[in-house]
Amino acid sequence: MSAEILTPKPERVNLRRPDIMEQVHAQVETHYRSELVDYLRANGNILKAGNLTVKLAKEFGFCYGVERAIDLAYAAAKVFKDKKKYIIGEIIHNPEVNEQIRAMGIQTITGPNKVANIEDVTANDIVIVPAFGAEVKVMEQLTRIGCQTVDTTCGDVMSVWKRVRQYAREGVTSIIHGKAKHEETKATSSRASYENGGHYLVILTLEDTDYVCDYIRRGGSKEEFLGRFEGSMSPGFDPDIHLKAIGVANQTTMMRGETEEVQRRLRKAILDRDGEAGCRENFRVFDTICGATQDRQDALQKLLMQPPNLLIVVGGYNSSNTAHLAEMGEAVLPTYFIRDSSKMVSDKKIIHFKYREQKEIETENWLPEGEVVVGITAGASCPNNLIEQSITRLLELRGFSVKDVLGYN
Repeated sequence: MSAEILTPKPERVNLRRPDIMEQVHAQVETHYRSELVDYLRANGNILKAGNLTVKLAKEFGFCYGVERAIDLAYAAAKVFKDKKKYIIGEIIHNPEVNEQIRAMGIQTITGPNKVANIEDVTANDIVIVPAFGAEVKVMEQLTRIGCQTVDTTCGDVMSVWKRVRQYAREGVTSIIHGKAKHEETKATSSRASYENGGHYLVILTLEDTDYVCDYIRRGGSKEEFLGRFEGSMSPGFDPDIHLKAIGVANQTTMMRGETEEVQRRLRKAILDRDGEAGCRENFRVFDTICGATQDRQDALQKLLMQPPNLLIVVGGYNSSNTAHLAEMGEAVLPTYFIRDSSKMVSDKKIIHFKYREQKEIETENWLPEGEVVVGITAGASCPNNLIEQSITRLLELRGFSVKDVLGYN
């Protein structure tokens, strides 16, 4: 009888060794650092040029989790330069960063922009797991292939996974406040349903929440319920069974206030149905909002307490945390969500993204004449160089340059 041939496990490499990280940080600084943003940080986040005042939110741009993911991806490109390298989807939700990843020869194997398939991966290849994480079935397939993975999953995301796994072990259904098709929510949902036959339901809006609360209190048409949430629940989900005991979790980049309202309404529904003792038994909640997301929302809230004339939000259009910043701004003042400075076509025309309509629109006469205060913020996946370019473009539209204002190029 022939001996079984075993695929050797890939050699593990510490990509965060000081010598590797020194090279990586030098490259990342070249791509994304901004002297102008550094200057603003050192000068109260305010820049004045003639009748233009720019106010930058106190917290903006790359968070620690994004920086770590980028560092590891760049390190993988350096250390494994002689191997084929792939990535599951996008490393983060920013077009410029993802273009830099592609330029380093890292091929995407899932999602709308994929250029290869997971079936193309061999045991000799490298696969990068993005900051959002990946679904259990994808990770299991990579394990079967035997390739080496570089896991950049954010620690805050893994904290949510730990919570929904616990819910599953306790026979509690995970109610996930988030976007069902978002990579992070898909990865979280797979952990919620993978262990012990657990179940999940993803809800996005307060309207969704109220519908679920009504069903918890009074029941209703199961067929209608399943139709409404098709694609947003675990296989075999039965609202008559799986809403008996629920635990709330969330996509880490949602708005805290809205998630807390989701939690409050669901708890009240369980309380109304089961009473105080039953609520303690059948309702769980745990705060899983990302700290960096909250810091950026808090900083924008503070900026809006003395509202500028308008707000520019810079970042990828598919970035959840960036979209929520734009949503906060839109509730208070004219807000323009732009991918980069090229969208400020002139002082008369700007092309910006409307999140709810999921499309770009043009707005005329967006930059008022005379004295104007412009607020700027950016999502956690937006690099500082894009923020600098946006400020530089604002200066240009008023006839100034960075050199004129700060005395350097």
